[in-house]
Amino acid sequence: MSKVETHVEQLMAEILAGTDYELVDVEYVKERDWYLRVFVDKPGGIDLDDCQTLSEQLSPRLDESDVIVGAYILEVSSPGIDRILKKDRDFVREAGKLVDVTLYAPLDGKKSFVGELQGRDENFLHIKDFAPLPRDKIAQVRLHIEF
Repeated sequence: MSKVETHVEQLMAEILAGTDYELVDVEYVKERDWYLRVFVDKPGGIDLDDCQTLSEQLSPRLDESDVIVGAYILEVSSPGIDRILKKDRDFVREAGKLVDVTLYAPLDGKKSFVGELQGRDENFLHIKDFAPLPRDKIAQVRLHIEF
């Protein structure tokens, strides 16, 4: 995690303290421009007004801290219904749900699959009816969406 992302997590912890909001993730990435993406959720989901309010609270704190040099685009949003699972708390909260797992390279002839999340430990991701998957082989885990 970059210095910027760590700093933004600290700022958001202060902003969200005592609320029912949860900081899901922070990304500071270079695409065509620099983007600071802050993903937030709450029971029942967040809406555009929530995103605007949180953005308005975060923006002046970022300006004061001067941790980001140069121009960037601030985005505060929901992690989406197909959210990426990254943190331990994500795997605990979503246990029992279907997830899409993508591997860096095929394992037993498969690079991606859908399965019921059983949990995660220090070395492995546990999916029902599959052998434990080494965490260092996993590119991404997302909540599965049925269409």
